[in-house]
Amino acid sequence: MICARCHHFAAAPGAALCHRCLGDSPEPAPVFGSTPGLWLRSPVGLGWAAAVLLGVVVAADLFAVWADFLKYDVMGDLMDGETGSGVFLRADRADRLVRLAAGAHSVSIVACVIVYLCWFRRVRANAQVFDPLRQSMSPGWAIGGWFVPVASLWFPRRITLDIWDASSPWGTTRSHALVNAWWTLWLLSLLVGRMSSLDSGDDLGVAWDHAVTGEMLVADALDIAAAVLAILVVVRLTRMQHEKAMAGAVPAAL
Repeated sequence: MICARCHHFAAAPGAALCHRCLGDSPEPAPVFGSTPGLWLRSPVGLGWAAAVLLGVVVAADLFAVWADFLKYDVMGDLMDGETGSGVFLRADRADRLVRLAAGAHSVSIVACVIVYLCWFRRVRANAQVFDPLRQSMSPGWAIGGWFVPVASLWFPRRITLDIWDASSPWGTTRSHALVNAWWTLWLLSLLVGRMSSLDSGDDLGVAWDHAVTGEMLVADALDIAAAVLAILVVVRLTRMQHEKAMAGAVPAAL
């Protein structure tokens, strides 16, 4: 008879649980044990760290939006023909703030990406334990899927949905609306950000600089919205996995 708890090892003689689940084995007992060699590991610490660093990205983006707005405003004044030392001093100050904001955003993104990917890999491994049949892509794509050109436009979303479904309470499914909204805003922010970075390489005068700054403003605003939804995804998915692990093995009715 198979262990009634982990559904992986043979039950001990005269018992419904295996030796590991009974505590007779020095090795840790898997909570579900659906995949040999994988054990549930708490995503809570990494989840909170990822959420905090996403919050730092939001703060950096808010600073960038402010800097973009100052530059957009002063570029508009220059387009209207305003001259004098005052407006040029404002333009120089706005340029410095935009460069500072870009540097702060880059640092926050690097730190966030490292921790977020550690969290993502953890929840993907837990999903493999919860329900390996729901995982449509191999574990390596949990990291590689973010960096492979073109594939990175949909692989991470597909993996996130697989993790989401596997982490849902037994016998139920959770709506994908939050994940889809996050991914849509993320793609939009990438698209607009890419457009602004390409356009910024051309020096076609004040009017062009004004338009490019407007694109940067929109890209940073979209990035804020995407980061806020990413925080919600991280928090909710972490909570789902924690609660499912605490609930124990799959109910007998299932």
